[in-house]
Amino acid sequence: MPIEVRVPVLGESVVEATVGAWLKREGEAVDAGESLVQLETEKVNVDVAADQAGVLGQISRREGETVHPGDVLAVIDAAARTDQKNEVSPSVETERPHASPVARRLAEEHGVDLARVEGTGTGGRVTREDVERHLGAPATAAESPPPPTPSVIPDSQTPDRREKRTRMSRRRQTVAQRLVEAQRTAAMLTTFNEADMSAIMEIRARRREAFQKRHGVGLGYMSFFTKAVIGALIAFPNLNAEIRGDEIVQKTYYDIGIAVGAEGGLVVPVVRDADRKSFAELEREIAQLADKVRNNTLTLDDLRGGTFTITNGGVYGSLLSTPILSLPQVGILGMHKIQQRPIAVDGEVVIRPMMYLALTYDHRIVDGREAVQFLVRVKELVEDPTSLLLDV
Repeated sequence: MPIEVRVPVLGESVVEATVGAWLKREGEAVDAGESLVQLETEKVNVDVAADQAGVLGQISRREGETVHPGDVLAVIDAAARTDQKNEVSPSVETERPHASPVARRLAEEHGVDLARVEGTGTGGRVTREDVERHLGAPATAAESPPPPTPSVIPDSQTPDRREKRTRMSRRRQTVAQRLVEAQRTAAMLTTFNEADMSAIMEIRARRREAFQKRHGVGLGYMSFFTKAVIGALIAFPNLNAEIRGDEIVQKTYYDIGIAVGAEGGLVVPVVRDADRKSFAELEREIAQLADKVRNNTLTLDDLRGGTFTITNGGVYGSLLSTPILSLPQVGILGMHKIQQRPIAVDGEVVIRPMMYLALTYDHRIVDGREAVQFLVRVKELVEDPTSLLLDV
């Protein structure tokens, strides 16, 4: 009896996806719960698994096609013998080894032949760790696969000039669309200030070891800035709001998005109820979300919502920038590189570790005065971090 494999409901506001890589081929046996295909959405990649064991029949949607929830991707012949999985010809098994999506992407990036990687997962499945272990192991010249050859298209006028074309990922397409939408929809302005990071750096140097030993996580800058942002949002609630029709909706909860650069485009996982979390809880959750980004294991719930965003271009060396809003949010704080600069303190020139701060806001509901005062409040809390324990 044929069983249809359909595109699942992809989550809030996600209405379409792109078929990524098929992990099984027509005629291959599949187990119940085994991943068949990966879908690329605007937020995360989603594996679609088999609901029932059988043999994969006709694939109706090919890699690169756009699909929507409920669309049929393929059919599974549940009546076929599942032991056909072991009867697939050796040539097919060599061509498409059993591997996780993350392992397959990592292998493609490094030009690794998965057939040469020993799988330690269930049923011999190749995992990310297996590929990493293979990459770290010495290989003979005969065993080393040739580097992947990029797909190039010669220029029609000058054959010696070449171009490489790569399909834009669903996430990259969505990021591009939303950036243009934000610029077209919101009245975005940016105000700037700078913060003396001496106090935070002194606390981190003095308490880092004890903090790590007690909580099992490092004491970074993001927990300080998250706390400072929450303190400023409490004082200026219009920055923790959104526009719905002709209404301003102020949030009394604080779900802070932390922008993270990923290979497929910027993602913003959300720390929920950040105002209720301690420094250690914030650092731990931010670290966990960053690990998910690196391992491509974020879920839709990790990315859903958010009332305000923090982005740190300083990790890439940015000295100053103007961040773009993530709609429907009306505020985003940009952190930047810490740089030793001369400043005047009590009539004397001293060298201090300074960071430029940028606040982009939606002028439709946030006045310039509010925005400036909000950023000043963030600056005050950062420069006197002991007040974070008293005011937040």
